[in-house]
Amino acid sequence: MKVERYKIKGWTQEEQGLLIDENEEWVLVKHIPVDYVIDGYKLYRKQFIHKRLHLKKDAEIERVLKLKRIKEDKPIDFQFKSVVETLKWSEETYGLFEFQDQLQTELFYGKVNHIQNNLLVIDMIKANGKEEKAYDYEFELDEIRVITFETDYFESIRLLWQDQSKSKKRL
Repeated sequence: MKVERYKIKGWTQEEQGLLIDENEEWVLVKHIPVDYVIDGYKLYRKQFIHKRLHLKKDAEIERVLKLKRIKEDKPIDFQFKSVVETLKWSEETYGLFEFQDQLQTELFYGKVNHIQNNLLVIDMIKANGKEEKAYDYEFELDEIRVITFETDYFESIRLLWQDQSKSKKRL
């Protein structure tokens, strides 16, 4: 069991997680937003990891996670793939995806509308669960730093979106 900290290029705050697996392009962790709390998964793109740290104080977090019997398991059917394939996997598995690019403070939820060259256009899912088709912004696939799933907030947005979708069908 290994807890690591990640400094992401262009971001001011460190990210932290329980290392689950990695390949040449990605690092998969169970996200640790604070202290001993596990909240979903984060998939960090290695090209944007400026530094990986394992500090002495992380040993206590590892100890608590062992005492809590936290497993170092991957999500069902997860495989390392390209950015596009991973977003599509998340959409197929959960109905939507979440990613972050240059700005640490911005999270984007949605579904693939279309991809042209290196540009991604999404159907944005807003914080209230409402869907905005063909959101008026083109995301550069090369700038996506993190893909997230199964966090409490992710699941909340998903529930709101599903409820919103049901409401539309009833009208």
